[in-house]
Amino acid sequence: MIVSGQPYRTIWPSPDGATVEIIDQTRLPHAFVIARLATLDDAAEAIRAMLVRGAPLIGATSAWGLWLALRADASNTALDHAHATLLATRPTAVNLRWALDRVRTQLAVLAPAARADAARRLAMEICDEDVALNHGLAAAGLPLIQAIAARKKPGECVNVLTHCNAGWLATVDVGTATAPLYAAHAAGIPLHVWVDETRPRNQGASLTAWELLNQGVPHTVIVDNAGGHLMQHGQVDLVIVGTDRTTANGDVCNKIGTYLKALAARDNGVPFYAAVPSPSIDWTLRDGRDIPIEERPATEVSHLTGRRPDGTVITVALTPEGSPVANPAFDVTPARLVTGLITERGVTEASATGLRRLFPERRVG
Repeated sequence: MIVSGQPYRTIWPSPDGATVEIIDQTRLPHAFVIARLATLDDAAEAIRAMLVRGAPLIGATSAWGLWLALRADASNTALDHAHATLLATRPTAVNLRWALDRVRTQLAVLAPAARADAARRLAMEICDEDVALNHGLAAAGLPLIQAIAARKKPGECVNVLTHCNAGWLATVDVGTATAPLYAAHAAGIPLHVWVDETRPRNQGASLTAWELLNQGVPHTVIVDNAGGHLMQHGQVDLVIVGTDRTTANGDVCNKIGTYLKALAARDNGVPFYAAVPSPSIDWTLRDGRDIPIEERPATEVSHLTGRRPDGTVITVALTPEGSPVANPAFDVTPARLVTGLITERGVTEASATGLRRLFPERRVG
């Protein structure tokens, strides 16, 4: 995607080949900062502290983390340690396990001397595949927007509501839920995006809005609780969200608050879609209630970071000192509330039958 006129991915090997470079998403939208990852611990901390976030990007970063680890020690013990270290960083996004298992499986059969180079090739392969998958989501989801646009009066916008950041910054490039939006914008379809702020980390207000601003896509930031009101008044044509893990029966786990959007959409007859690249499907689970839900630090709720008029960035307390705080990072939207799943192979109903129709080679359970 474009930042100040220059194309970027969210993660890439440094020009000298010694490190991996990322966009530090904890500094956005107030500063665009490139961070360097030189060790396994750097990669693990980048995932844990959310310098990188979003299920596809977490998976890609973990693959690069294995490469960083194996450059120092390519033994079986070191490979297993790196796998376990990275897997423990965040529990909900299934892409993390998918990427780590894929790389470890292919490296385990190689001689230790060949592992570091192979890990680098595999990390690049996972990144390139992610971009291709997201272009597939764009192609599959664009007709949904085109169909709505065809029913509009000339010049009327298609109004899409998003939640959290399932954009370029959550992936290696293009995005998942935003992929059809960028495709529609590029095709000249009048489009307007309602951007949920997405408390407590405000990934909508700080990341999705920043993305859309850089791409020139019309948008408006709203508080999380405004979505239902807008739907009641006919100001939302379509909801598209991302996913950190979708079960084999179509339950969608995504950033906390997604479930409430799905309930409001169902009550108001608004189509609700999840953009689901295949690495985000957990074929081992049939019930979303079995997905581990990450509990994030209380300070994400009790404190807020922003920029003063003089440009300095400060963090302030919001809650009374001593008040307990709970911070579940994700919730699960049951398949019955999901109009459809947008995958790189097409759009399907949110069900085991629908997913197996698109992915007949996958074994469930």
